[in-house]
Amino acid sequence: MELINQWWQQLLAGFARAQVPEVTAIELLIIALAAAALSIPATTWRYFGLFTTVVHELGHAFTALMTGRLLTGITLNRDHSGMTTSYGRGGWRTVWSGFWGYPVPAVVGAVLVWAGLSGWGPAATSVGALVLLATILFIRNWMGLLIMMGAVVVSAVLILAVPASFTGHVVIGLGLALLVGSVRDLINVITVHTSRRRSVDQSDAYLLYRQTHIPSVVWLLLFTVVVGLSWTFAGYVINSRI
Repeated sequence: MELINQWWQQLLAGFARAQVPEVTAIELLIIALAAAALSIPATTWRYFGLFTTVVHELGHAFTALMTGRLLTGITLNRDHSGMTTSYGRGGWRTVWSGFWGYPVPAVVGAVLVWAGLSGWGPAATSVGALVLLATILFIRNWMGLLIMMGAVVVSAVLILAVPASFTGHVVIGLGLALLVGSVRDLINVITVHTSRRRSVDQSDAYLLYRQTHIPSVVWLLLFTVVVGLSWTFAGYVINSRI
């Protein structure tokens, strides 16, 4: 109980802006290498990729809620696949929520890089912890529950064990890892459409094509544009702070 109370107090304290971290070019390079180590090797991607999938599905969930749809459930699988279901009026609303899956890890990654370099790293971890906790209520399968509980535990450890003065550095690394992971996922979905077409019916781009009759290649291009803009924004923030 004392540990939970400590976690809660530190979570609340995180919403105050911390001192802007001083990050040198060498340290940024080390952080970037650590982020790449999470997202590129198959061994680490097996686990970090699950978190990228969580962010992907939360992108669908939040944009569905934005349009007034009712979120009914999220499933997460060990093979990095997932599904978010919502209920309500269709049309452009389902297209909007269907689009914001693959681009969202890049968008969140860019925001985390900004937060980490602007003194809002602790706030980012506090918000993230609350979002992950709330998401548990919508998980609809046992593997998804296990994945979400793992994410919640990691977020709790970050809040409890990482000093506020160092949290910004961790958040920058997490943001860069999500940016790298978004590119990996984007390449994967493009590959599905070019050389693994037996799995194409599970692609967001294909599902959007089925809804709108706009070719999948257009949706893939739009995914790429948003991911590219996210990388550009993160690069601008880094360049202006270092």
